[in-house]
Amino acid sequence: MKALVKADRAPGLELTDVPDPAVGPGDVAVRVLRAGICGTDLHIDSWDDWAARTIAAPLVIGHEFVGEVVEIGRSVTTVKVGDLVSGEGHLVCGSCRNCKAGRRHLCARTKGLGVHTDGAFAQYAVLPEMNAWVHRTKVDLDIAAIFDPLGNAVHTALSFPVIGEDVLVTGAGPIGIMAAAIARHAGARNVVVTDVSEHRLELARKVGVDLALDVSSATIADAQQKLGMAEGFDVGMEMSGRPEALRDMIANMSHGGRVALLGLPASDVSVDIASVVLKMIQLKGIYGREMFETWYSMSVLLQAGLDISPVITHRFGYTEYEKAFATAREGRCGKVILDWTEN
Repeated sequence: MKALVKADRAPGLELTDVPDPAVGPGDVAVRVLRAGICGTDLHIDSWDDWAARTIAAPLVIGHEFVGEVVEIGRSVTTVKVGDLVSGEGHLVCGSCRNCKAGRRHLCARTKGLGVHTDGAFAQYAVLPEMNAWVHRTKVDLDIAAIFDPLGNAVHTALSFPVIGEDVLVTGAGPIGIMAAAIARHAGARNVVVTDVSEHRLELARKVGVDLALDVSSATIADAQQKLGMAEGFDVGMEMSGRPEALRDMIANMSHGGRVALLGLPASDVSVDIASVVLKMIQLKGIYGREMFETWYSMSVLLQAGLDISPVITHRFGYTEYEKAFATAREGRCGKVILDWTEN
């Protein structure tokens, strides 16, 4: 089969022929239809310090995808050949305390599809039956391909109640924009998204936020004044990983405010702990998706009319992967999709 491979411990990727993946007793084989490019894939392509520490080449990369099941292992009981599935890219051990308690998203031995094992930027991918989310209702293939990052957004956006609340999202990347759309759909009173990219702020406006704020020319305090707020934001979602974004968020939270943290900083972050204590702010780290409550929520939200289609801005055939990666790296885009049914 054709696959996009990190062939060597150096920058770059190679589209090449590799053996079809073997199907174990509890596995399903999927013919990949669409796949989404993630920031993790860009790190692996560029071979930065994180990639050099983490990736064992050669490796088929990619973890955001949707496809059709074409083969099942002899122990598989619920997934069937012909099912349309999205893949949960976190492979958990199943035997630790958290896994046995049903808290799989907290497994300390989690491995990443396309990071620690061969992934989904290929014509076929194999994953455990448990990790195959079967779509029981009609879903757009491009949307189904990004259930992984949509799950990050849902996990973050629904970590705290948002009905009637004032919500601040710092970072208008694809996940931040989707989280803002979810908060709006779930009944938030005001949803504010901040960034310094006008292109991404415009995408945020397309999903219906109340205010998309360029923090290079205005402050979050200005946003509060413009919206007639008096006591700060009730719920914060930090998506950017920027130290200044977290500090500004804390400074603009209400007393008793709740902050969900998904953005990963590249260096140490100093925050005003005194404000956190005196304002009794809750800080909650978010990683991946709750398995599998978040997946139920994703499907139900889409059935109920959640529209995240504006976040998908570019589509390429898989042989155009270099152009696709360049587009994603440039940043003037939302999600970039690779079509594995077209060259």
